[in-house]
Amino acid sequence: MKTRMTGAMASRSSSCPSSLRGQGQGQGLGMRTASNRRLGGGAGRTASSLAERREGRTEAVSQAAAELGVPVGTPTREACKQEIADRPRRNRKAAILREAIRETPPVLPANMIYPLFVYDHVMEPETETEISSMPGVRRHTVEGVVKEVGEAIAVGVKQCVVFPKTPDALKTRLGEECYNSEGLAQRTIRALKDAYGDEVFVHTDVALDPYNTDGHDGIVDDLTGRVLNDETVLMLCKQAVSQAEAGADCVAPSDMMDGRIGAIRQALDDNGFEHVSIMSYCAKYASAFYGPFRDALDSAPVAGGVQRKVPKDKKTYQMDPGNYREALRELEADEAEGADVVMVKPGMPYLDVIRLLRDNTSLPVAAYHVSGEYAMLKAAAANGWVDERECVLEALTCFKRAGADLILTYYAKQAAAWLQEED
Repeated sequence: MKTRMTGAMASRSSSCPSSLRGQGQGQGLGMRTASNRRLGGGAGRTASSLAERREGRTEAVSQAAAELGVPVGTPTREACKQEIADRPRRNRKAAILREAIRETPPVLPANMIYPLFVYDHVMEPETETEISSMPGVRRHTVEGVVKEVGEAIAVGVKQCVVFPKTPDALKTRLGEECYNSEGLAQRTIRALKDAYGDEVFVHTDVALDPYNTDGHDGIVDDLTGRVLNDETVLMLCKQAVSQAEAGADCVAPSDMMDGRIGAIRQALDDNGFEHVSIMSYCAKYASAFYGPFRDALDSAPVAGGVQRKVPKDKKTYQMDPGNYREALRELEADEAEGADVVMVKPGMPYLDVIRLLRDNTSLPVAAYHVSGEYAMLKAAAANGWVDERECVLEALTCFKRAGADLILTYYAKQAAAWLQEED
């Protein structure tokens, strides 16, 4: 009994104020016994008295909680006060302060490039204009593209990039339609420049996949299944010059062939287009996020069957999604060859690569918010799982925070309108 009592008192003693810990245990027990006798010696009365005191404290706490607006039972400030010198929340307490010290500048319509799909309604009048895997995005006629760009300009988006859906009848294994001066892309470029002149900055896509029957960015060797590099680059040079002749402000090679930036730069210069810019798809990954885009252009790789060895994917020329340092190798080559802007595609899954390029070049960096990312946001919003507006604007902010100066996004016109509403 003595041992148990001593242990219990030792435990209590450890939680007492230091000023009381020096008193003897026996003395403390005697004081408590005498006190109980003065109260009548009844444990029941002592318990009753404690309950009354607790009830009074509860009423006081309840009243204090009601006055402060905090839940009943919330610990008092005195009970939970911490000695913290650095409290980051102080810089988040007011909207004015948050805006004043925000590290990433706001996304502006001027930062956005609007990708647009165009189809030939004369040769393919049955083409579905709506793209089922990209709700809200459609294939436009040439006139429709002009109208859409006008609406984008009205909300501050003054850059676009044109992607043509080449009629099947014009596709060949070499993709010669890519440099046809009367081709769909070239006609669209001229129409835009005729309508808006310098009010719009027109980017173009340089690659063979919309034009060849194999759905690859280059010419395919039947016997080996290889996508030919240097032979493809020659075709890309012709394509870029043709687009520049039509009035393109910037050509954007998305093919990922080695050496194509330098060759295209030389071809443009040789033909008097020193002023035409090159936006290189510098780090373009062999990603699963491109599916809806390929639906829009009908440009997915097409298997060659038994007789022809056609690669089923683009992994022999686009980058491995697991690679990071390789982007620096591509960056160094593109800079040396004369790129004016370098791009990372896709965008959101590769924010680290955007930052890598930003930290290693003085060139502007672009990010492509690709079709698969767009489709995911649309699907989640349609099901009520996310707030579409908030998610889109957050995504665009993340691109800019990672280091992107330019953002290609199918949300460009809508996002710019949302930003206008905030102003």
